[in-house]
Amino acid sequence: MRVALFSTCIGDALFPDAHKASALVLTRLGFDVVVPEGQTCCGQMHVNTGYQRQAVPIIETYVDAFSDPSIDYVVAPSGSCAGAVRHQHERLASRYGSPGLAQAAAATAKKTYELTEFIVDVAGTTELGAFFPHRVTYHESCHSKRILGVGERPYQLLRNVDGLELVDLPLKEECCGFGGTFALKMSEVSAAMVADKARHIKESEAEYVTAGDSSCLMNIAGALSRQHLGVRALHIAEILASTKDHPWTPTSAAYSREAML
Repeated sequence: MRVALFSTCIGDALFPDAHKASALVLTRLGFDVVVPEGQTCCGQMHVNTGYQRQAVPIIETYVDAFSDPSIDYVVAPSGSCAGAVRHQHERLASRYGSPGLAQAAAATAKKTYELTEFIVDVAGTTELGAFFPHRVTYHESCHSKRILGVGERPYQLLRNVDGLELVDLPLKEECCGFGGTFALKMSEVSAAMVADKARHIKESEAEYVTAGDSSCLMNIAGALSRQHLGVRALHIAEILASTKDHPWTPTSAAYSREAML
């Protein structure tokens, strides 16, 4: 089967390691992974900020990039972006676009998956042969939890990582405070929320905090750095890509201890 990787804006610009790791994991599972060059943004930032009509050309671009019939699935290492595609595209195309665009958007949305739900539901496995000998806690990002309902899938995958000790995150259902432009418009509220999240991560005594959204991890990593807590943030794809023979080594310092202290 052919899988197209949706390299989200924030991932492509700031955290490419998560996308490289996703491609590696999918390739190991036997999928033919492609990265369509015409892709751009999912349009979520525009929609959530109130610019719904302006998001229509972005939806058109997404449809153009991923509607190729040779692409069986689209996988995004982001619950936020996958949620936007699945729950916003068809509705907005119908409201501000055309019936044809709405139909095409529905088709591409139907085959778009968040990484962990694709691995568990489509690839049909929770055992990837990963090895990551560290104490890890998992942050449930809002869109993954509430929009997509990924549920236990990330936990199932992490529990099957050799050497990994998965520890519970206190008040894990609470938001990290990022919320895209919310962090800018309501900066003081956002800062208070992420400070709480960082404190709970420290309480878990984890070495690493992981999640399925780079945007949340960016926000959390900043708070961990400001509080000098010494906990590292790492996308779940990077943990799943790490094996005994080939330990994952990030090429970016974005989530490294040095960048956070």
